[in-house]
Amino acid sequence: MVIATIAILVGFALLIWSADLFVAGAASIAENLGLSPIIIGLTIVSMGTSAPEVLVSITASLAGSGSLAIGNAIGSNIANIGLVLGITLLAVPLMVDRRCMRREVPTLLVVTLGTGLLLLDEHLSRLDGSLMLGALALLFVQMVRSQSTDPDLAQEAEEEPLPHLKPLRAWLTFVFGLVLLIGSSRLLVYGAVVTAQELGVSELVIGLTVVAIGTSLPELAATLASALRGHTEIALGNIIGSNLFNLLAVMSLPGIIDPQALDAMVLSRDYAVMTFLTVFLAGALYMSHMRSASTRIHSYVGRTVGMLLVSFYALYYYLLYATL
Repeated sequence: MVIATIAILVGFALLIWSADLFVAGAASIAENLGLSPIIIGLTIVSMGTSAPEVLVSITASLAGSGSLAIGNAIGSNIANIGLVLGITLLAVPLMVDRRCMRREVPTLLVVTLGTGLLLLDEHLSRLDGSLMLGALALLFVQMVRSQSTDPDLAQEAEEEPLPHLKPLRAWLTFVFGLVLLIGSSRLLVYGAVVTAQELGVSELVIGLTVVAIGTSLPELAATLASALRGHTEIALGNIIGSNLFNLLAVMSLPGIIDPQALDAMVLSRDYAVMTFLTVFLAGALYMSHMRSASTRIHSYVGRTVGMLLVSFYALYYYLLYATL
């Protein structure tokens, strides 16, 4: 148990560090190849905070622990809204970007509903996973096409610091970060599986809790940093983008690599909680948006919503405990 705990802690630390190295190397390679900052920001950097979830999902699926990967995807989304966004809102109110209300929020609601419909048969198949990845590819292309020409977003991208590494160093950083990502994800999955066995709980629960919180740490850091720098609209976009990526990429990988029969509680408890938090967040954002439309001021969500989100997250943990 002690070795497993150390493996989890070391795995988390290396996972987050290696994700930063991987993104720095990949972004510099893209810059050296002549890609614009806005494209780099929308692709490599925006997906960088989801690299831990992706690598953990792949590693767990290859190791025959697909339920851990599914728990990681759903648990990360619950943690992103309830914990990450909740803590961020307690620290600083977030401005609701009108573009976010028109595009990202409806997209997240549709993807959450659509993915849930695919899982109603309590089986994550290769067809389900392929449909999810296909939807991600379509969304990705549409996002780049629609936002790469947005002048406001381009200005925000220019303000975000990007690494500037020379070609050789960029490639070395990229390869080292990738190797370390793979190694640390294997270490983390090993520790999580052993911990589940020692505690007598399912790998799903470990994925929903310990692994989900750990892999959500990059989102917490990125969201808080963006909000405290005044880029509150970027902070909210980080959460929505990460949740979309978790549903369509992280969740799809176990189905493609090793099709899974879902635990009965996944839909009735975990996916239901994730859906509730998503709908609640959308409702809070729309209410804020409607108030601002009548008063002609910027739309903000603040500490009341943050306190509710953190409270819902705590209640979810009680629900997990009560249904073990």
